[in-house]
Amino acid sequence: MKSLKRALMILFAGGLSVSGLAAEAPAPHWIWCHESPEDGETVYLRRHFELTDEWEKAELTFTCDNAAVVWVNGEKVAINNDWNTPKTVEIQDNLHAGRNVIAIKASNQGGQAGLLARLRLLSDDKDKDAYLVTDGRWKCHRERVAAWETSDFDASDWKPAIELAGYGAQPWGTVLEQAQIASGNGKRGIEVPDGFEAELLYSVPKGQYGSWVAITFEDRRHLIASPQDGKLCRVTIPPIGSNGTAEVEQLDDLGIGSAQGLCYAYGRLYAMANGGPGSGLYQVLDSDGDGRLDTVEKLQALQGGGEHGPHSVIKDAQGNGLYVVCGNHTDPLEQYDTYLQPKVWDEDFLVNRLWDARGHARGRLAPGGWIAHVGRDGEKWSLYSSGYRNTYDIALNRHGELFTYDADMEWDVGTPWYRPTRICHATSGSEFGWRSGTGKWPTYFPDSLPPAVNIGPGSPTGVVFGGGLNFPTRYQKALFGLDWTFGTIYAIHLQPQGASYQGRKEEFLTGRPLPLTDIAVGPDGALYFTIGGRGTQSALYRVTYTGSKSTKPPGKIIDKKAAKVRTLRRKLEQFHGREAPNAVSQAWPHLDHPDRFVRYAARIAIENQPLSQWRQRVFKLKSRWGIINGGIALARHGKASDQDALLKTLNQLELEALDEPQKLGLLRAYALAFIRLGEPNDSAKQRLIDRFSPQYPASSPMVNRELCRLLVYLGSPTVIGKTLHLMETEKPGGHRFDRELLQRNPGYGKTLANYLDKQTAQQEQQVFYALMLSNVEYGWTLKQRKRYFQWFNTADEKYAGGASFEGFLENIKKGALENTSEAERQALASILGEQGGESASAAPEERPQPEGPGKHWTIKDLRPLVEGGLEGRSFENGKAMYAAAYCVDCHRFRGEGGAIGPDLTNLATRFSYEDLLQSILKPNAVVSDQYQSTIIKKKDGSTLLGRIIGEQDGKLQVAVNPLKPEEYVTVDKEAVKSKQPSPTSLMPPGLIDRLNKKEVLDLLAYLMSRGNPDAPMFE
Repeated sequence: MKSLKRALMILFAGGLSVSGLAAEAPAPHWIWCHESPEDGETVYLRRHFELTDEWEKAELTFTCDNAAVVWVNGEKVAINNDWNTPKTVEIQDNLHAGRNVIAIKASNQGGQAGLLARLRLLSDDKDKDAYLVTDGRWKCHRERVAAWETSDFDASDWKPAIELAGYGAQPWGTVLEQAQIASGNGKRGIEVPDGFEAELLYSVPKGQYGSWVAITFEDRRHLIASPQDGKLCRVTIPPIGSNGTAEVEQLDDLGIGSAQGLCYAYGRLYAMANGGPGSGLYQVLDSDGDGRLDTVEKLQALQGGGEHGPHSVIKDAQGNGLYVVCGNHTDPLEQYDTYLQPKVWDEDFLVNRLWDARGHARGRLAPGGWIAHVGRDGEKWSLYSSGYRNTYDIALNRHGELFTYDADMEWDVGTPWYRPTRICHATSGSEFGWRSGTGKWPTYFPDSLPPAVNIGPGSPTGVVFGGGLNFPTRYQKALFGLDWTFGTIYAIHLQPQGASYQGRKEEFLTGRPLPLTDIAVGPDGALYFTIGGRGTQSALYRVTYTGSKSTKPPGKIIDKKAAKVRTLRRKLEQFHGREAPNAVSQAWPHLDHPDRFVRYAARIAIENQPLSQWRQRVFKLKSRWGIINGGIALARHGKASDQDALLKTLNQLELEALDEPQKLGLLRAYALAFIRLGEPNDSAKQRLIDRFSPQYPASSPMVNRELCRLLVYLGSPTVIGKTLHLMETEKPGGHRFDRELLQRNPGYGKTLANYLDKQTAQQEQQVFYALMLSNVEYGWTLKQRKRYFQWFNTADEKYAGGASFEGFLENIKKGALENTSEAERQALASILGEQGGESASAAPEERPQPEGPGKHWTIKDLRPLVEGGLEGRSFENGKAMYAAAYCVDCHRFRGEGGAIGPDLTNLATRFSYEDLLQSILKPNAVVSDQYQSTIIKKKDGSTLLGRIIGEQDGKLQVAVNPLKPEEYVTVDKEAVKSKQPSPTSLMPPGLIDRLNKKEVLDLLAYLMSRGNPDAPMFE
């Protein structure tokens, strides 16, 4: 540091203020070259000033949405790639008497953009400290010019910068005040509606208290939090407006944690442990009345774990029990005390299902994710609802109705079986149709229920209704739902519609990145939420309302018409899970009710009664929905001997006389009659072909799907030609996603954006038809075969989708090839490629090799190298080291690479440098269950380690070589003694130990840049 000299005078071009540090320091502005920043844009900004003397210290604090490189007098001094974490750098050694310049290259990666900076010159007399801030006096240019960063450069023809917003404006907030928070969370650019404030209460020391994923209030001042892995914590909440800090105590003595659901009710704490002490429902009691929880009791063990394991628990509306929810990798109980949904669930596919092309959820069968009701002491378990993929949390509205926020399968994007994340009204005995792979039921199947509102892509976590909030009235009625991936809290405004609800989504709170995990309404009327999960840095926030709108609780005004239909549905639901003498007579008339939820409740009520009471009634039905729903019920419970009479009953309905929902319902009833009761004889098949073939194609794309499915199954001789014609002409719309939302997580959203860029109106429908025709073995002409297989070449070139999209197309093609003869494959060689459609593998490029010498890298070694940010790195060498370290073999990155491990494209949006180093050097620290291997202990004493990718004919299919996931061994289930998740990652440690310092840093830069060669770190 230079010696201290008192500054007698300071002259800054354009004026630099000298003022008291705390009270009079000028506020910086967010600036840019123009008012509408563009995605991928880079601009150049500079500010010159004159100094007549030296200062004791000069601190430059800056941040840029999204990245910036800073030069002082031509020398590069700092780089920042995370606008949430402003960087402070001391630059006194770079300044000199006379003319000086700060030059900043600023880059935008989508959405809003802006540069914010503050130079603080420190004297031994604080009254003489001086400041320079970003404002309209900075000069800017949109193209790089030689020597632009030097003090001698003439920028007189550059334009003044545009002041986009003042300091503190959203979405950035008062980000500079958070610069010194060790976690780097700060306010994370949180954006809330006018009148609301989001306050960071506590930044969680990850090494001490873990990454929080579940919260619940114990009393007015205390909140219980659970990390994803680790022990429970008790948080003392500071009063609103007190400027106090939260205090945290770890509950070491309890020996319980790793809960993904917490609920304080009935004078005790309930915890849904996910791993940790053993998956299951626990209660934690204060046994001696001293106000301290001290006794833990396991109420029910659950077979499941990880991100699709046991999740949330809440108090029921009646005040006598609980609801619990589990993801689709949690086995249902071997026996429930009550089945509100009859125990006859099945996969119910008319044609073959394909498992996920990357192996996810292979072998997972119905009922999928499920919700159960249980007594307050852990007794009387009732299966309440099922058919979810991975719903994490549940909540009750003021009418006592249960809702949840179910996950999508983002790898399915671009396929007709993709279902977006959605809010579901979970009624008694409900089924929502999740099935693995291509098997997900479309929303229109009448043996399932539809969502209240589709949300879009994301990763749903916590949900809560706003009752009790000191918020404007409409928010007190809203359902708040958290999306981990895109850092968004949705307010779902639900309006009664018949016996259910329809919703409208509003983005209530957003941040980037903001990995939201759980949410709770505080006794103080504030909304509390946590961020974290998957080992990422965690924090606790509070949202309060300070606006002028009325916060009066909602009145008791009720939609009487909707309440009447809802009451009817509940009356029918009282017959769920029990036999009653009057159930059939009460429910039977409502099989034809105009409301879908009432019809569903009536059918489930009937299915809970002995078949002998209602079998013959089905054959006497005359109403449209009555025949459809009665037919579905009999198909699900009847015997093969019922099929002829059932088909005769269904045949009463003429397809052309029905509306679209009824057409779809009738076709589903036929399908279930064959799935459940057996294949019809040849004469019955021909009659049905004669009946439905003239109706195909129809005007409705969805009706065409079901006619195609049915006619393929029946073996219609005309279905091939008609379907090929539809593949070439029909153009229904595909999925639409909010591009602004995708920009909040560019890595994750890139795949979806690429799909939107390539999307054509017919993509999903064509994929459906291709899947159906892959099941047809006979009746093809060679010309038709050529048209069909040529489609795959077109699809490979034109269409895009999620991570499994290409694999699904390949597997559909393989299935179709299995139905072709050798002669046909030879004739199709020019279309299929070498060896009859099995693409000849290109000779693998020689793997790049590191120069070394390497070493055993540790976090201690690398942390100081990356703490200041990466700069001056080589993009090409980083890409080469990505291959040299075998990352490319197992991980996708920017749409390329293996599929064994997680996609790494979005690392920079979710993980800090510290998190990245932990993942690379300590791969066993956090292992996602989606990529977790299993330790299989066999009865003969041997042990097998691998990833279970499927189950067929009583045999487990186990991939044992992570570098060759398509190869597997089979293990007889009868030979298995036990199975347990392996704590060891498939990723071996030490993969970067062959790399030298330069190569490691280039690799880290390549990953954190999301593969962008123009990122500032490659300057």
